[in-house]
Amino acid sequence: MPAPIIHFDPTSLAKYGRLTLIARHLVEGFLNGVHKSPYKGFSVEFAEHRQYYPGDEIRHIDWRVYGKTDRYYVKEYEEETNLKAYLLVDASGSMAYQGKHPSKFQYAQYVAASLAYLMLHQRDAVGLITHDTRVRTKIEPRANAKHLLRLLHTLGQTQPGGETSMAPIWHELAGQFHRRGLIIILSDCFDRIGPLARALRHFRHRRHEVLLFHVLAPEEIEFPFRKLTQFRDLEDVTHKLLVNPHHLRSEYQKNFQAFCKELRTQAGQMQIDYHLLRTDEPVDRALGMYLTRRQTRK
Repeated sequence: MPAPIIHFDPTSLAKYGRLTLIARHLVEGFLNGVHKSPYKGFSVEFAEHRQYYPGDEIRHIDWRVYGKTDRYYVKEYEEETNLKAYLLVDASGSMAYQGKHPSKFQYAQYVAASLAYLMLHQRDAVGLITHDTRVRTKIEPRANAKHLLRLLHTLGQTQPGGETSMAPIWHELAGQFHRRGLIIILSDCFDRIGPLARALRHFRHRRHEVLLFHVLAPEEIEFPFRKLTQFRDLEDVTHKLLVNPHHLRSEYQKNFQAFCKELRTQAGQMQIDYHLLRTDEPVDRALGMYLTRRQTRK
């Protein structure tokens, strides 16, 4: 069976605050100082020393090093270039949940596709990682137009499945991202807060900017079930439970709201940009409102 094709209309995104322009501000403001490239010059941030050669500008000699070694060394610097970003998409079984609206994973697909379009449109390098119990796909960031087709094809081919704890996967990935950039996470974050927060902190410790899109279905937030209902674990299909929702609603909502509040608080303390996405909101509207809000805070 051929993989489903992800369709989205990038022109619809422009209805919400000239989204491409806002995305540019996201890069130049929210991500200021993050973009680095391997190209050497003398413009932005110190990279390393090298031996002085005739013809090098004397003003770039490090006189402190000369005082210690009695040799001439020149400072080299990194210059800024466009953004390098990874879209980190949770493809665990819980993301397959679908109520009256698209599944959480389908919603994450559309958000990831939209962000990839926007960033590639402004010549930023975008990569993609999908995972459940392991990393399923890892596409290194590229900035050419054909790269979008590869990203969309990969997203379309991916199906959620498998039980997972996000924290170990994120720790593993944080150790692999050596160059600073933007990590965009799309996940329902169904894991214990403690390990999850430590994994997010690992990304920040490596000096990445992190954008956390918390993707949830309205049924998970509001718990609207009234009749006797069988709940099935999407990550362990053998686990089923028949319950009376009326007896659970109050305690469930209390615990769920506390979970979301704690996740948002932990993210804020780490200067991680947290945003809740509901699958009953149109993607272009939700994404447009988010980026517009980012712009107004600049």
